[in-house]
Amino acid sequence: MRQEKRITILGLGNILMADEGFGVHFVKWFEGRHSFPETVEIIDGGTLGYFLLDIMDRSSSMIIIDVIKLADAPGSIYRFTQAEFATYMPPPTSAHEVSLSDVLCKAEMIGELPEIVFLCIVPSNYQDMNLELTPGLQERFPAMERLVLAELTRLGVVLETNDHA
Repeated sequence: MRQEKRITILGLGNILMADEGFGVHFVKWFEGRHSFPETVEIIDGGTLGYFLLDIMDRSSSMIIIDVIKLADAPGSIYRFTQAEFATYMPPPTSAHEVSLSDVLCKAEMIGELPEIVFLCIVPSNYQDMNLELTPGLQERFPAMERLVLAELTRLGVVLETNDHA
């Protein structure tokens, strides 16, 4: 059972696959720019799979940063509620893979699903083995930051920007 209101900012993605790792790269950058109250947790979720269930259990609200593969210009950013995002989730591809939709389904089944907002960006390169984001997606960090800050404000949290940011 959740003891206190916790907000989790969760960056997802595989940093070995260029822009696929946007969420992870973004939360690391974002964390260095702001001071956070104890009720806000920043997590590099990478490709954690079912380990995300524990994170969901301790969260009352989540902001998930990830890529979304849509036929739109790279760098386009979308905001989805959980219900809206469900229509974009791909079907499971293997019994051996754990997708975000699997984790969300399990969290809902066991009563651990927090309120979730998805902030997703269209990648440019997500198939090549490359530890770096494309320059176009790196340039979208400030735009994504504004959206995350707006979501935190909606949840009653206003952050201070670090002096060195």
